[in-house]
Amino acid sequence: MLKKKNLKGLAAATAMLAAGMLAACGSSPLPPDTGCGVPGGLCAPTAPVTSAPPVEPAYTPPPPADTGVRTSPVELPPRADGSPAAPLPGGGARIALLLPLESGALAQPADAVRQGFMAAYERDRAGVSVNVVPTGDSAQATLDAYARAAEENDIVVGPLARSAVAALAGSGNISKPTIALNHPQTSGALPRQMLVIGLSLEDEARQVADWAAAEQPGGRALVVAGPAAWQQRLSGAFAARWSQLGNTHILAELPIADGYVDGNALAGLRARLQADPPQLVYAALDAVQLRQVRSALGTSLPTYGTASVNPGRDPGASAPELAGVRILDLPWTVQPDHPAVSVYPRWSGNEGFDMQRLYALGIDAYRIARELAQRPTGAFEVDGVTGRLKIDMGGDSGSPAFRRIETGVVYRDGGVFEQAAFGR
Repeated sequence: MLKKKNLKGLAAATAMLAAGMLAACGSSPLPPDTGCGVPGGLCAPTAPVTSAPPVEPAYTPPPPADTGVRTSPVELPPRADGSPAAPLPGGGARIALLLPLESGALAQPADAVRQGFMAAYERDRAGVSVNVVPTGDSAQATLDAYARAAEENDIVVGPLARSAVAALAGSGNISKPTIALNHPQTSGALPRQMLVIGLSLEDEARQVADWAAAEQPGGRALVVAGPAAWQQRLSGAFAARWSQLGNTHILAELPIADGYVDGNALAGLRARLQADPPQLVYAALDAVQLRQVRSALGTSLPTYGTASVNPGRDPGASAPELAGVRILDLPWTVQPDHPAVSVYPRWSGNEGFDMQRLYALGIDAYRIARELAQRPTGAFEVDGVTGRLKIDMGGDSGSPAFRRIETGVVYRDGGVFEQAAFGR
């Protein structure tokens, strides 16, 4: 998911999300504990939560007759390339999309996911009906809505909020294949029918470590980070994987105020590295902060980062200091002309990369759900807009497994991304 400037409309949601509604992303400065998409929650850390959960809002269950389900009609149009859509076995599939569309804090990110999901549905809806199930903020509201959705549908996609996913995972009530859109952040095993496909900050950092190790074997890395929680999570995940690969690193934690790195700290780092230079740099920073670092240290060292350092594709937003930086990001963001990406309509909103990443997640969520309808206990791959997706439902008795391989690119000044020999 990207660290771009958050909308004022999302600022009020940040505190609530950071308190536990979601768990993991925005520009300079970024809110704490963010990761890939919406401030406060769509790239959850993999470590278990040890603090007490926040108090849930009061919730009154709706009357039994009010299902809260909106149904889209089933039609059979051809695919975008003109070929007929493949029919689903057993007369089709009913898919419920469970999202917090009635939440004051999460309605906007939830709607971005919904729009992406429906964009994929419109392109390939042969034999599929989609039922949008809106929920509010509380986990109990989500559990009640899930019970109704599972009873009336074959597959459930959702929830989106991390706390709601955790509540569902621990409820013991998962009765249908369920595609969770966030990480529950629990230490226990997931239910057998729950597949988690949320965007993961730590997974991105580990993939960058693999990429850097392939290009700079045996090199010593300079890991540069700020004090924000998302930066600490990025740097920690990279460093752990880098060490696991048998490599060494040095860590530089830079003070940051108002989104900018302290100049004195940069001068000190420059002096330190002149005497003991590393072979590469990993930046757990945003694009503005990395431009500062490369202006101070020079641009000759191979530099790696995740979506947080992506300055965007606007040719008018020149970022010459970032030329040559290796970036791991979603194909949706860095490969808009890829055949697997360009067949879907672009996000029409002006909220920036945060909502774009959620929109892309919605597209892939539908594609996974449709494939899952055909092989509910099998294994398959999807060339998705969030990466190369590998899904294994574990057969009749195993646990589901999911892996997303994102795209490596090299940034060139003027908003151009050059394909790298890594990832998808």
